[in-house]
Amino acid sequence: MNIFVGSIPFKLQEEELKELFEEFGEVSSIKVITDKFTGRSRGFGFIEMPNEEEATRAIEELNGTEVLGRAIVVNKAEDRSNNRRGGGGGGFRRDNNRGGGGYNRGGDRW
Repeated sequence: MNIFVGSIPFKLQEEELKELFEEFGEVSSIKVITDKFTGRSRGFGFIEMPNEEEATRAIEELNGTEVLGRAIVVNKAEDRSNNRRGGGGGGFRRDNNRGGGGYNRGGDRW
């Protein structure tokens, strides 16, 4: 199961976060997301735990837990492919009709 972890203290290292989750079972991967320019933590990351029961227990036990003075947010990560917006939508035309945006900027009028 892929787990989202938010509100991670900026000083917390990946290894420390891994140890926190290993109390509940095997951790197959961990990634704290960093800023591409500064290299600093962005305060969230993802943990992969292969055992569903262990992962669920980790989520239940660790969500809201205080780590280095911050209450972390822990929940099941959503599949990113379902969250991405594809193509069109949005935009504003000068003739006040909705449309534009996306790959085919023409869009249909309705």
